[in-house]
Amino acid sequence: MRRARAIRGARPIHAGLLGIGTVGRGTWEVLGRNADEIQRRAGRAIRITRVADTALERARKIVGAGARLTADARKVTRARDIDIVIELIGGTGIAKELVLDAIAHGKHVVTANKALLARHGNEIFAAAQKARVMVAFEGAVAGGVPIIKALREGLTANRIEWIAGIINGTSNFILSEMRDKGLPFATALKDAQRRGYAEADPAFDIDGVDASHKLTILAALAFGIPMQLDRAYTEGISALTTQDIRYAEELGYRIKLLGITRRAKKGIELRVHPTLVPTRQLIANVEGVMNAILVKGDAVGPTLYYGAGAGSLPTASAVVADLVDVTRLITADPEHRVPHLAFQPDRLSGERILPIGEVETSYYLRMRVRDRPGVLADITRILADAGISIDAMVQKEPGEGESRVDIVMLTHLALEKNVEAAMLRIEKLATVLGKVTRIRLEELL
Repeated sequence: MRRARAIRGARPIHAGLLGIGTVGRGTWEVLGRNADEIQRRAGRAIRITRVADTALERARKIVGAGARLTADARKVTRARDIDIVIELIGGTGIAKELVLDAIAHGKHVVTANKALLARHGNEIFAAAQKARVMVAFEGAVAGGVPIIKALREGLTANRIEWIAGIINGTSNFILSEMRDKGLPFATALKDAQRRGYAEADPAFDIDGVDASHKLTILAALAFGIPMQLDRAYTEGISALTTQDIRYAEELGYRIKLLGITRRAKKGIELRVHPTLVPTRQLIANVEGVMNAILVKGDAVGPTLYYGAGAGSLPTASAVVADLVDVTRLITADPEHRVPHLAFQPDRLSGERILPIGEVETSYYLRMRVRDRPGVLADITRILADAGISIDAMVQKEPGEGESRVDIVMLTHLALEKNVEAAMLRIEKLATVLGKVTRIRLEELL
């Protein structure tokens, strides 16, 4: 295994780009357009001198004669004249092989690949630590929002208490459309696809998988723990109805798909799910495809990071910022660089990730019931037996000729497993029609 070469003098930094799709093209554009400004900040020029992409003709139209093109990415990861490899291929297959190959050949790596880091970050960072090279990944979470740098450096004096973030723009757009226009989920999804915000197969976004990848990275940085994607609780937005969004509004809340990680008494919470958030909170008013991340530190209190969470130029902004950071530190003593996961690698915590059943939060519960005497008493008795107290309740008036009504309850803090058990008992009541709708609630104080 080769060790990273110390680079002296003011010669340009040579970067190799793997993949010149949407973000790759943006990175090429930003580096070219702002070359002078970037050089002033970095202390030397940064140039992409090699590009690997299987679509050579498309790549040639973008870079012209500005870089050497190849369809073989290993000609970039192993090139002696390349200092930094930029991985923008995506996925966890060939991308992982190429990143590890670049590290093995002494290259520093910049990547925006959240799935790769969430699934294989522990292996990649260990390899980079051994090879004494850096792996920078600002673009992997929230596009152009500099949340990685904030957690790794800006908030380093703090004991992070919790993070709650809107970290998937597609889901946030769909929920905004459902609330603003009263659209059902399926219609809002089709609109997102028509506008190019959602893929033809939107499962990663609407099922919460993309947000889980990002939250896994944020939790590792916040609490100094290894990546543990397999322990993240993940729930998407496809079951939400305009009815629940409307009821939440009436109660003073908005529903957002949040990634939440919190330091609790018995471990660390790591969960993605639809969440009621008070409308007075700034994060509740983040609409469309924008991202926002709320971080609570013990010294600084709550801080909010807001901006475009995806797209060619916003993500390219983060990629180029990483290139500048690596360039500044490339000759520094490896023992004194900012650690990949903010904490020294030999000081990572083994603190457990709480299963969702052990999470304590508040809840929105909606049930459709027959309009008969005693129904409410039966429901509240079951909740009381489970140790669940009610904070607020609304019983909707039945329509003309209707014999069925909705009951909506907000609970105080309760254990998830107790709420789950109570829901099962409530659903067995003859007067309760169908399943109980449960949405978690966070005050974010």
